[in-house]
Amino acid sequence: MTEAARRTLRTALQTVVALLPLLADGGAAADVPALAGVVAVAAAVSRVMALPEVDRLLPHWLRKEAGP
Repeated sequence: MTEAARRTLRTALQTVVALLPLLADGGAAADVPALAGVVAVAAAVSRVMALPEVDRLLPHWLRKEAGP
């Protein structure tokens, strides 16, 4: 698994964990598709942000650090 894929999955998992209280609060199954959409968007943004082209567009203080 590539590092970019690993980071994308980690972001998706973090988003799911962050949204769990919303599901536990009401327990409404009607909200599940909307929450799945939020997770998908978070994963997509994470994947795009991992691209070197996007990294070069970011301010220097927000860029990934160069590897050793």
